[in-house]
Amino acid sequence: MKPYSTYAREDTGRSYKEVYEWGWQRLVQAEIPEAQLDARLLMEWSCGTDRNTLLVHGSRAVSTEEYDRYRQAVDQRTRRVPLQYITGEQEFMGLTFLVNRNVLIPRQDTEILVEEVLKNLHDGMHILDMCTGSGCILLSLLRYSNESTGIGADSSELALQVAKRNAERILGRDAALEKARASFVQGDLFQALDEKEKFDIIVSNPPYIRTDVIDTLMPEVRDYEPISALDGREDGLFYYRRICEQAGAYLYGGGMLFFEIGYDQGEEVSRLLRETGYTEVEIFKDYAGNDRVVQGTWCTA
Repeated sequence: MKPYSTYAREDTGRSYKEVYEWGWQRLVQAEIPEAQLDARLLMEWSCGTDRNTLLVHGSRAVSTEEYDRYRQAVDQRTRRVPLQYITGEQEFMGLTFLVNRNVLIPRQDTEILVEEVLKNLHDGMHILDMCTGSGCILLSLLRYSNESTGIGADSSELALQVAKRNAERILGRDAALEKARASFVQGDLFQALDEKEKFDIIVSNPPYIRTDVIDTLMPEVRDYEPISALDGREDGLFYYRRICEQAGAYLYGGGMLFFEIGYDQGEEVSRLLRETGYTEVEIFKDYAGNDRVVQGTWCTA
C-alpha cells in the first residue's frame, strides 16, 4: 500500500473520523454484530493505519483511494461477508494467517486445541494435522517448538494452496520450500500418506457440525465458509469415527491423538477413542466452560 503522503493531492475533503463514523452507521443499519469494532478494523485495513489514528489523528484527511477502498469493504460487510475474508488475514496464536473462502477462519476456540498439544509436544516430534485447512494448527505448533516436523493433510487442493503460503509466512520461505519442517498432502484423510509413516502426535479439527444444523448458522459462516469443512454428516461424528479407526496405524506406541470437538460431543468422541484402542482419554474445556478438546493415547498392546 502507498504511504499516505502520496495521496495528498487526491484528498476527499473528509476526515478520518467522519469516514469511520459513516462506515459505523452503515454497519449498524445492516445489523452487523460488533458494528463499531468492524468499522474501525476495516478503516485501519483500508488506510494502512492503526487504532491510535482514530484516537489521536481523527482529523487526518482521507484520500480518494482510501475512501473508495473503505466504501467497498463496508459494502461487503453489510452483505455479511466475514471481515477476515475482506482483509484476507486472521490472528491466531499471536501469528497472522492468510485466509480466503477456501479455508475456515481460525477461531479462538481452536487455540485451546493448540495449547493442549503444546503441553505434550517435545522437540523433534513428528506431527500430522488432519483436515489442515489454512494450516494454522500445524504451523503454530511448529513455530512454537524446536526441530519438530509435520504434515498437513486436506482433501481440498485450494485449501492447501493457502496452507503452503502460510507456511512460507510463518516458518520462512526457505524452510517451507525445502520441506524442512512442514509439508502438505491432498487426499481423503489418510489416503495420501505413506502407509509406513509414523507420527508422535496426530491433531485434527475435522468437520463436526450436524448437517441439519448448517442452515441455522450465522450468515457469515453458512454463506461464506466452505461447507465441506463444516459438515460432519448426520450426527456430526462421521470424521471422528473414520479418524479414530485409521489413526492408530500411523501413530507410534504411546503416540497421542487430539481432536477439537463441538460443545456437546465430548462424551461421544471419548467413547469412540476408547472403543478403537486409546487410553488415558481426557476432555478439556474452552474459556466459556464448554467441552472443546478430547485427547487419547494410542495403546499398541
